[in-house]
Amino acid sequence: MSVSYRQPGVVLTDRRFTVPLDHDDPAGETIELFAREVVASDRAHRDDLPWLLYLQGGPGFGANRFVGRPAWLGRALEEYRVLLLDQRGTGASTPANRQTLPLRGGPAEQAEHLALFRADSIVRDCEAVRPQVTGGAPWTVLGQSFGGFCTLTYLSLAPEGLETALITGGLPSLDAHADDVYRAAYPRVARKVAAHYHRYPQDVERARRIAEHLLTHDVVLPGGYRLTAEAFQSLGLMLGSGDGSHRLHFLLEDAFVRAPGGSELSDSFQEQVRALLSFAGNPLYALVHEAIYGQDSRPTAWAAERVRAEFPGFDAERTLAGDAPLLFTGETIHPWMFDCDPALRPLRETAELLAARTGWTPLYDPARLAANEVPAAAAVYHDDMYVETSHSLATARAVRGLRTWVTDEFEHDGVRTGGPRVLDRLLALARDEV
Repeated sequence: MSVSYRQPGVVLTDRRFTVPLDHDDPAGETIELFAREVVASDRAHRDDLPWLLYLQGGPGFGANRFVGRPAWLGRALEEYRVLLLDQRGTGASTPANRQTLPLRGGPAEQAEHLALFRADSIVRDCEAVRPQVTGGAPWTVLGQSFGGFCTLTYLSLAPEGLETALITGGLPSLDAHADDVYRAAYPRVARKVAAHYHRYPQDVERARRIAEHLLTHDVVLPGGYRLTAEAFQSLGLMLGSGDGSHRLHFLLEDAFVRAPGGSELSDSFQEQVRALLSFAGNPLYALVHEAIYGQDSRPTAWAAERVRAEFPGFDAERTLAGDAPLLFTGETIHPWMFDCDPALRPLRETAELLAARTGWTPLYDPARLAANEVPAAAAVYHDDMYVETSHSLATARAVRGLRTWVTDEFEHDGVRTGGPRVLDRLLALARDEV
């Protein structure tokens, strides 16, 4: 059953689909996917518009909720009907979180269940849905961040389903282990932190003061999140977006308030930090984040945590013992998060089993990508904090016909902050118009 309604300039239709939980067992258990169809109001009567599928970043985030026509979407709606898919386990699709996963059984059963929530399953979901949406015609896919990872998997597993493949900030290495990903990431993050402190030098002392307070006080945020110095450092995730440095600065500037017992972290600061750090809205991000890099017999084994030890500058206690600026961290998941966050605590053992899992199936087919015939284009953001540029360019060279636009004009969220220009450029590249 679908439900249609209007917002300014667009007609929306909410749709639900049933797909196999395990596509290798099509007669087995099923799950539900939610998707939102969007068409420009003045084109809603047209049945001849081609389709564009938008795959959100993550993993573990539902498709964007919005009012009206964000700039990239407005450009897409000039010629497409757009489908915003809540990838399995996210948004309004059948959820996977601390409340629902116990229905699967214990941690071992939960880990087996979550192993089916990677890019290969998402692509097979898309192929199960496509005939019901397009009547069997191929569609254009726009993949942002992890959505780009999924698009590369799509080109590997089911290129016949694609008219065009467009990727923004999401060209992964075809063969890098998670260790390689994070070994490349920590120096990148350090550069982003240095750039932030250059922009806002007053934040050097502010960040150190907050970290020192957290090392000497037990701070529990509203809702039960335990704020440690390491958790505070993970706010560096913000530095990978276009306005993230500015938002981090404003967060730090009013961190403390004078109280009868002395300086305390303000309620306002604590509430904002809770909203930024909690995984209650997207627990899959924490649970399967490192699993998106698993492709062989090696476990991911908490790669970000292990590799961090190779970069002692990220050690808060060591930093505060000297006079160096505190380094924030980036897009990394750590075991302690499953102790700090109430939304993750019941899933700690499940996460451990996923980290120890071996025998991951390959997500990319180098031979098929080398013979690719689908028009494809990718925006590669120079010094993207979340995706290693050298990995992206090596992959671009390995995909036949893939054209790249390398730019330092945008951060990782360029498709959202760059207006219609990013999508416009990618379409032009894929069509050989530039």
